[in-house]
Amino acid sequence: MIPQPSAMAMVPFVSVQDMMTLVNKIGIAQMIADIADEIEADYRRWPQFDKTPRVPAHSAEGVIELMPTSDGETYGFKYVNGHPANMARGFQTVTAFGVLARVDTGYPILLSEMTVLTALRTAATSVMAARHLAPKTARTMAMIGNGAQCEFQALGFQKVIGIDTVRLFDIDPAATAKAAKNLQGSGLTVVKCKTAEDAVTGADIITTCTADKQYATVLTDNMVGAGQHINAIGGDCPGKTELHRDILLRSDIFVEYPPQTRIEGEIQALDPDHPVTELWQVICGDAPGRTDSRQITLFDSVGFATEDFSALRYVHRQLRDNGTYQDLDMIADPDDPRDLFGMVRRAAPN
Repeated sequence: MIPQPSAMAMVPFVSVQDMMTLVNKIGIAQMIADIADEIEADYRRWPQFDKTPRVPAHSAEGVIELMPTSDGETYGFKYVNGHPANMARGFQTVTAFGVLARVDTGYPILLSEMTVLTALRTAATSVMAARHLAPKTARTMAMIGNGAQCEFQALGFQKVIGIDTVRLFDIDPAATAKAAKNLQGSGLTVVKCKTAEDAVTGADIITTCTADKQYATVLTDNMVGAGQHINAIGGDCPGKTELHRDILLRSDIFVEYPPQTRIEGEIQALDPDHPVTELWQVICGDAPGRTDSRQITLFDSVGFATEDFSALRYVHRQLRDNGTYQDLDMIADPDDPRDLFGMVRRAAPN
């Protein structure tokens, strides 16, 4: 059993090392597939969740955000940053940690690293959406932006969607070389491309995942053809986009939570009333996804709190069998709940 708050008030903590142990035990691709199933199951009960756009603190250097949600029984949040300049400093662009807590007592039941888990969750969300939006015959994916997320996306799409070829492009050739090396032995055919236009040639799925915090045109309108699915996962804050506006006007657009996506996603470039479809409606059968072979589908993903909630609950369940956690003494638990002062005094050295 996973420790629950009790007389000891110990909270399971999953460190970076614990998470890496868990991921390697289950397998990267398998864990992405498992989390995709978990996220989809929670999308099917979307109305049960408290939903709010993430709470950001923006600066010139980046953003720090809190992403909270609850299903009425369990509360969860993620702390996450996005600092594009960190790479030049030798730091991660994105780091994160997350918490689950019981709604009835307010006691936390899990504290976990989420830098690694967010990479898995992002890939899981992408492939979950692609199950409903990408061409069923998709076998080739273009990956524009070959940073920290690249390999997770490639392995997730291979496992869940069945792609067998990934075409890589990054403005930094070293990033492409890194990704190609890491994907050796994966069974994927890896093609290193010199331009974004070269990368998207012949691709059924286009994934854009760049980090710079600016309005950018990673994909121009002429690069996108009929029948392609675009997985736009790099635009995640006000003032940052990756796609030319004309691509959006030709696409059927699917989003996680419109009040957040209209602030942070690709659709911030469109009129506020431009029609979009919420992904949960497609998953529940209340709205159409891909309807014909020539349709251009666009998943304008910015990441939403329910997806992190799903990933944290998945990890929480894995602890029963894998034991990859440490106990943290982080909740004060006096014998008499009214006598916190006495507990502190009794801990004083004699």
